[in-house]
Amino acid sequence: MTTKNKIFSITISLSAVFFSAQNNTVRTYNLDLKETPAPVKIQPTMYGIFFEDINFAADGGLYAELIKNRSFEFDEPFTGWRQPNTKTLSPNLDSGFLTIYTDHSKTNKNYARITVLNDKNYILENEGFRGIGLHQGEQYDFSFDLENVSGNIAAVNASLVDENGKEISSVSTLIKGKGWQKYTAVFKSPQTVEKAKLRIIFTGNGIVNMDMISLFPQDTWKDRKGGLRKDLVQKLYDLQPGFLRFPGGCIVEGRTLAERYQWKKTIGNIADREYLINKWSTGFPHRLTPDYGQSFGLGFYEYFQLSEDLGAEPVPILSCGMACQFNTAELVKMEDLDPYVQDALDLIEFANGGSGTKWGKLRAEMGHPKPFNLKFIGVGNEQWGADYIERYKVFEKAIHTKYPDIKIISGSGPSPDGEFFEYGWKELKQLNAQIVDEHYYNSPEWFMQNAGRYDKYDRSGPKVFAGEYAAQSVGVVKPDNKNNWLTALSEAAFMTGLERNADVVYMTSYAPLFAHADGWQWTPDLIWFNNLKSYATPNYYVQKLFSNNKGTDVLKIEHNGKAISGQEKLYATAVKDAKTHEIIIKMVNTDTQGKTINIKPGTLKTGKKITKILLSAPQLSAENSFDAEPIKPKEEISEAKNGEISTEIPANSLVVLKVKIN
Repeated sequence: MTTKNKIFSITISLSAVFFSAQNNTVRTYNLDLKETPAPVKIQPTMYGIFFEDINFAADGGLYAELIKNRSFEFDEPFTGWRQPNTKTLSPNLDSGFLTIYTDHSKTNKNYARITVLNDKNYILENEGFRGIGLHQGEQYDFSFDLENVSGNIAAVNASLVDENGKEISSVSTLIKGKGWQKYTAVFKSPQTVEKAKLRIIFTGNGIVNMDMISLFPQDTWKDRKGGLRKDLVQKLYDLQPGFLRFPGGCIVEGRTLAERYQWKKTIGNIADREYLINKWSTGFPHRLTPDYGQSFGLGFYEYFQLSEDLGAEPVPILSCGMACQFNTAELVKMEDLDPYVQDALDLIEFANGGSGTKWGKLRAEMGHPKPFNLKFIGVGNEQWGADYIERYKVFEKAIHTKYPDIKIISGSGPSPDGEFFEYGWKELKQLNAQIVDEHYYNSPEWFMQNAGRYDKYDRSGPKVFAGEYAAQSVGVVKPDNKNNWLTALSEAAFMTGLERNADVVYMTSYAPLFAHADGWQWTPDLIWFNNLKSYATPNYYVQKLFSNNKGTDVLKIEHNGKAISGQEKLYATAVKDAKTHEIIIKMVNTDTQGKTINIKPGTLKTGKKITKILLSAPQLSAENSFDAEPIKPKEEISEAKNGEISTEIPANSLVVLKVKIN
């Protein structure tokens, strides 16, 4: 019975070690596994990645630039820079000084004018992003733009120093001629240092202008110069994501409309991209981060390129003319909405247009003649109310008039229930919306209790994008939230319901994605990193197990005709993978007692080899860290005996079973 048109069934006998409060009886379950009456396909986009520039996720994180405020564009242009005395670390202005010159006709408007007065070693120093991480034996590309204005400055002498000011590596670059020129050099680090600094001194006296002072590791993702941090992208690649949603999140909206994310300012020449303060710099009183900016070295072109590298569908989200409703709630008037709509149309042309189009030509000139094959676009992030619906209608009409095949993602607000949620869904359903984005940040208990959330959703209505979710161990927007095993286990229970309802749920993604150990604003987060290394949380491994084993077709796994969705704290989903010819069963046990299952394949001819992947932890409070990842999948192989498959599901664990179909 190997053809997809034939119905097969498996009977599972489950003996759960369950001790009743009344007596020590053992409960036994008989579960049925069979194909759905009508095929239920799992979308390739079922499990994806949500990227938002929060927690230093871009500058200081995924974007591998090591110099903070490299072109002096911050609102306070000296941010990240110091002019220390080598002995006292106080300003050494007797030997020279720095001033900021501004040219408002340019997007990269600021540059530094440096005056060196004498030979008392004027120093200019950059602190990096909570320090500069250096790896022993690796090389780093150093570059800067310089204009020799006057005097006899003959060389720029740069060094990398440790936290105590001790030199690690140095390079000297001779200055030649007048006019702006780009200079380059290469550092090689003889040691590993987590929090180094860049120090610049000058040979000679005089005045020079400097801009775009930059330092990049040569060992980047795909060895691209000025590219992305390799270990972080590798963790994304290992998820095998179906999509990459970018650039957020609330930064799409901006605190004000002027501070919204404008994709056209993030493409073209890197040096000409216009700086913007990050919304999260002052987002939370408990983690004020005034030095958090957006250089847009990681811009929309790079997001599309990263999507392609990951084999993921690009899912850009654009402003709908509404600033964050938790901040200013600023609205663009309806009569002034056209530029926002045009931005959406132009983005589709940038992604998909031929080289003969205005924006397709620019993409080709940036190095990608082939279209990115964009299929999805999001209108707004998590706006709510009649103002959003009114604007969504305009976007939907304009986009589908010109690009009828593009799938539009709309939003249901910031919460998974309540008046705004109900209103949004009612209106969007009447408008025949295609995909509605739902967000859930809640307790682990909420996630376990809501595993059956989509069992009764309308199969003929809009599809669901579970675009942001994460269990909060303490509470929403609480700085003490942990990525512990309880949160990961509860998310796994919830995800069984997402997968079981793949005819409704088309896309899902955990949020947020990244967090710098010294520069975060929000917890919990999927991947934590510092200047040298990163680690995967238990939540990451839950995501990976589901994404790497998503299958192609949903199977029904039931007890007495009901889905396994929390009965005796057990959750289950099952799929068939037509590509690998496997049955994949994911089972989550949130009980303090282990359970034993015996699977009888019935008439289905399965192979003898059973692959079992176990994810568990000794305590619900357990976490991974930079020092170790004790919570990670463990795989074992066994064989079916007498045509029967048996396995143990330990207490508080996620188990994935994979069996070949002959």
